[in-house]
Amino acid sequence: MSAQISSTFSTASVRDRRAFDSFGSSTISFSSKFNEIKFFTRIYKSSTICSALKSSEQMELDTTLSPRVNSIKPSKTMAISDLATSLVEAGVPVIRLAAGEPDFDTPAVIAEAGMNAIRDGYTRYTPNAGTLELRTAICKKLKEENGISYTPDQIVVSNGAKQSVLQAVLAVCSPGDEVIIPGPFYVSYPEMARMADATPVILPASISENFLLDPKLLESKLTEKSRLLILCSPSNPTGAVYPKELLQEIARVVAKHPRLLVLTDEIYEHIIYAPAVHTSFAALPGMWDRTLTVNGFSKTFAMTGWRLGYIAGPKHFIAACNKIQSQSTSGASSISQKAAVAALGMGHAGGETVSHMVKAFRERRDFLVSAFRELDGVKVFEPQGAFYLFLDFSYYYGIEVEGFGLIKDSESLCRYLLEKGQVALVPGAAFGDDTCIRISYASSLSNLQTAVNRIKEAILTLKAAVSL
Repeated sequence: MSAQISSTFSTASVRDRRAFDSFGSSTISFSSKFNEIKFFTRIYKSSTICSALKSSEQMELDTTLSPRVNSIKPSKTMAISDLATSLVEAGVPVIRLAAGEPDFDTPAVIAEAGMNAIRDGYTRYTPNAGTLELRTAICKKLKEENGISYTPDQIVVSNGAKQSVLQAVLAVCSPGDEVIIPGPFYVSYPEMARMADATPVILPASISENFLLDPKLLESKLTEKSRLLILCSPSNPTGAVYPKELLQEIARVVAKHPRLLVLTDEIYEHIIYAPAVHTSFAALPGMWDRTLTVNGFSKTFAMTGWRLGYIAGPKHFIAACNKIQSQSTSGASSISQKAAVAALGMGHAGGETVSHMVKAFRERRDFLVSAFRELDGVKVFEPQGAFYLFLDFSYYYGIEVEGFGLIKDSESLCRYLLEKGQVALVPGAAFGDDTCIRISYASSLSNLQTAVNRIKEAILTLKAAVSL
């Protein structure tokens, strides 16, 4: 644009000089002196503008970004998924096990409801917080499935559960507050805290602790700055499920701190494997008033592209989330909301259709757990929910591979498996645990079988490198 502007002014300057030469060679009468003054004034202004423009072009443009933006990291799961997609599009037969996206189609009854919404002209803005029809259906679902009572004005429907989490963090956190995040954690939680100018405080749990928060550790880390505790059960990335007894212990700790709120991310609640049972934190005694419950439709109903989630909680906090949404994205898609009503009408926990998907996920989990237990040095945690395997591969760190380099951490191991095995996985460092890598089994069993064979072959190459 600046080049175009410069060119425009240069052309104008040449034109003005030509006019000046022509004008100077003419006989000027006294009566034309006024016009002459106006002409030279125009020439002067044009020259001044050109000089100013040249001066500004010599100045360096300020390209600095907001400190808030500079403080956050890009999502590694999205980066790896995008890289894997690019490789596939380039003809490389990469098996993509990085993204948390069910490989099932959206159930037909849901898709049909969305198409009917389009056919019926239901394509206009909805109320900012979501349609009354959907919020009422969500209230019914939360009462019957989770044992939590809400009214429609205590629900905000958003463009995905991730947006619901972010709006909650922005609504309740002030600069300098602390957001308590058990690790391993979903990649976006710490960055969301930073967006609110809050400080993420990570409380790690290892594979030997089943990746579950220790209430004693929580109690030791809480301060007057502690504002929000984020719990995710079933967990992304580990698949761990918090037992009710452990949640009750955590609730007893939380109850001692009047400023502390709890945000519970329950997006995987129905992708769970018996005997594990999901418990909503807000249903525990004394916890309703201080709990913000986030859920959505992406995982359970294979509706990732429909972009629909929601948050439920005390009206004071939910009104704040609604205010933020009103000044950012506004309401969610009208079509998606109609589809979501149909999803909640499929029966308890999604009925037989969702049960069929969960059965397939469990079969895949069992295959992977068995397969990786055959690998020397790999520590396996058997997930109780979601569709991720979080494996400790640190046994293979420190190995130098000819033609590749040093396997020094989870990121270099994932790069090695992508290059040598053509399998896309996510390094555990993205989730706060560099000893592990995350494998999504939201892919067909045949794909997983091929992926395991490739990973095993690549690992055998590592073992061979050690023996040399």
